[in-house]
Amino acid sequence: MTEAEGVEDDEAKGPRREWPLPEADRPQPAGPEPEPIRVGVSACLLGRNVRYDGGHKEYRFLTRELARYVEFVPVCPEVEVGMPTPRPTIRLVRDDEAPGGQRLVCPSTGEDHSEAMRAFAEARVADLREQGLCGYVLKASSPSCGMERVRLYDRDMPSRTGVGMFAQVLLAEWPELPVEEEGRLHDPFLRETFLEAVFATARLRELFRGAWKTKDLVAFHTAEKLSLLAHDPEAYRELGRLVARQAELPRDELQATYSRRFLLAFRQPASRGRHVNVLQHMLGYFKDTLPSELRHEVLDLVEDFRAGLVPLAVPLTLLRHHVRAQGVAYLAGQTYLDPAPKRLKLRSVVI
Repeated sequence: MTEAEGVEDDEAKGPRREWPLPEADRPQPAGPEPEPIRVGVSACLLGRNVRYDGGHKEYRFLTRELARYVEFVPVCPEVEVGMPTPRPTIRLVRDDEAPGGQRLVCPSTGEDHSEAMRAFAEARVADLREQGLCGYVLKASSPSCGMERVRLYDRDMPSRTGVGMFAQVLLAEWPELPVEEEGRLHDPFLRETFLEAVFATARLRELFRGAWKTKDLVAFHTAEKLSLLAHDPEAYRELGRLVARQAELPRDELQATYSRRFLLAFRQPASRGRHVNVLQHMLGYFKDTLPSELRHEVLDLVEDFRAGLVPLAVPLTLLRHHVRAQGVAYLAGQTYLDPAPKRLKLRSVVI
């Protein structure tokens, strides 16, 4: 069997869920089997023929790679609001008196879809909240789904300053949800930030899905410390203080406050400098157990990463080896070591 044939056989069996896998030394809250990791997506990106011209814009990273680990929730605002396929094109038109400063119109007929689309978006976003999405991928440049730089017409002269009308509501109503456009996901740094946030959101939802206890939150927060430190050091400190005084707060307030701050932290990209800080912090756990020459080997790779010569995966792989060889339980339980499925190849590109 060829390698290509093997891939086809795997895909024929359906998506394979290789993550999250419990590790013996990682604290896990007790509860039922994990729910699917649901990700909203513009339906055309999944290969559905819902675009204005009757076609699609399949994005193979989603359908061939990410589909192994998530359950997609497809949305086409234009079709779901009642527009036919195929259909006349629509555009955003500047109107400072309209909600959001723009209207959604069909230039060939003059029909205004603004009110219908906004009402649909508010109801659909509320429904998606109920489904517990962990992320969303929007279609770039779409007058309904574009996240940024959508053509906005003012006296027939477009500027790249609009936001798709459905996307505008989604971003306003759900600011902590990880959201990206498919075009931006071609950038390895933006893709990594988005995927880390999606899987962090899934871990958080799994924690609070059942009858969690205070010890479960402590274990969860302990496992997330280095990931938080890499993304948002202030959130790392704030959440630590929150967990330390959790007995003083009502459970609902504690869950809501922790969840919002945690999710917003992962919306912040993890910078190279903060990664270096985390790597050096990890190396500190070996100061009494690892020979000097081996510590310097790690430090050299950390400096290579700082200089942009190697990807993060290089020093992290060596540190992961020492964590397992030395049996450092605290580090072995950190989600920072494995924030997402290995086949998604996070941290493998020099940034």
